[in-house]
Amino acid sequence: MSSDRPLAAEPNRKPITPGEIFSDPVLMQLRRSLLGWYGSRGRDLPWRHTRDPYKIWVSEIALQQTQVKTAIPYYHRFLDRFPTIADLAAADLQDVLKAWQGLGYYARARNLHRAAQALVCDFGGVFPREFDSAIRLPGIGRTTAGGILSAAFNAPVPILDGNVKRILARLTALEVPVKQAEKSLWALSDRLLDRRNPRDFNQALMDLGATVCTPKNPTCLLCPWSDRCQTRQYNLQSQIPMRETSAPIPHKTIGVAVIWNDRGELLIDRRPPEGLLGGLWEFPGGKIEPGESMEECIAREIREELGIEIAVGDRLIEIEHAYTHFRVTLTVHHCRHLSGEPQAIECDEIRWVDVDELDNFPFPKANVKIIEALRDSNFRG
Repeated sequence: MSSDRPLAAEPNRKPITPGEIFSDPVLMQLRRSLLGWYGSRGRDLPWRHTRDPYKIWVSEIALQQTQVKTAIPYYHRFLDRFPTIADLAAADLQDVLKAWQGLGYYARARNLHRAAQALVCDFGGVFPREFDSAIRLPGIGRTTAGGILSAAFNAPVPILDGNVKRILARLTALEVPVKQAEKSLWALSDRLLDRRNPRDFNQALMDLGATVCTPKNPTCLLCPWSDRCQTRQYNLQSQIPMRETSAPIPHKTIGVAVIWNDRGELLIDRRPPEGLLGGLWEFPGGKIEPGESMEECIAREIREELGIEIAVGDRLIEIEHAYTHFRVTLTVHHCRHLSGEPQAIECDEIRWVDVDELDNFPFPKANVKIIEALRDSNFRG
């Protein structure tokens, strides 16, 4: 096979399965070389200095969809605020969300809180060593359970996060998207696992994916598995893992109201506990309808959501923000409360607060930008 031949030019080549290319001697060599590489190149991360399953659990959750450099300060602050499972279980959810503010994907924080309460109720506040018990906790799936149990207890449990999927797809020159090969990739991760040292092996896999076998421009010359990597052999690093065709990311235009009353207070509301940004506070508003001006959109949304009439004033800021599956443009206007008593029609709670009180509430990232703009403007209703 020519080294520069594209993957699509091999229509008759069968996907490589773990059983076809890995003998026991090869598996032993892969384990040895990876652990040797990790011993000299592994990252020094704070959660690797503990065997406390609670601290490791917090790190695993914080690292989901989040880069290490971003997660580290949140990890420290969260554990300073909630040093034990019992402390987390006893905390108010609003305090937990406030500690998580800025890290995003707030279902993670809600699930940490729920799981801590379950641990106190069902396990005496102790994280279980058994996989079947761990995986039943809210927010803990198969990979997260494997990461916690192997790191905390050296349990021989495999992992298959995004980094590991990419490594294994490249190692085997996987010819289908990883979502279509989850079962075989799990089997391969399990076969590869060094059962004498699963803690370091799983950590090494994650480091390899994060620092060497990266999504773009992998540094194959530094990889301990380069001599066994099918993708490198065929020079297909830019094509593997294969991607599934994705639909265009939807875009929503949202009108947002910063509503002032005669006392110079602002109106904020708390979202329902489940769903996107559940339990967080925000400035009210909603999606613009066809044919509406932004001012008309904001007035209508506030009437529908809070049952009050407002006068829409000057624009404060426009914010572009991306979520996992869609993008939004928030157009934010100062507004004046005219009439009606605010009602929590489509939210869980509403409050009039002073600008200086806003730091007491957990807000999503885009709303934090609104607060910063408010303070920069020195506007006080």
